Amino acid sequence: MGTIITHYLTLAAILFCIGLYGALTKRSGIIVLLSIELMLNAVNLNLVAFSKLGDHPALTGQIFSLFNITIAAAEAAVGVAILIAIYRNKGTSDVTDLDSMKR
Repeated sequence: MGTIITHYLTLAAILFCIGLYGALTKRSGIIVLLSIELMLNAVNLNLVAFSKLGDHPALTGQIFSLFNITIAAAEAAVGVAILIAIYRNKGTSDVTDLDSMKR
């Protein structure tokens, strides 16, 4: 059983690293939001793996994962709305050009 959880944790670590790379290196706001979603999904994978395959299996990790998915969906909706508003005002979604709150 220890090797099974290792596979889940390895996959979650790879997903998290890919998301972190995307969030730190990409310039498009949409790609940054997608990278953050990928990192949150890696966390959800860890929560479910520990909840199901841990020493004391329980539903707490899975329930917390559902709350995390809900928060991630709300974050994505608000983030896309902010990006649309910025694109309408500035004409770009490049996050490096958005260094001030002024027009």
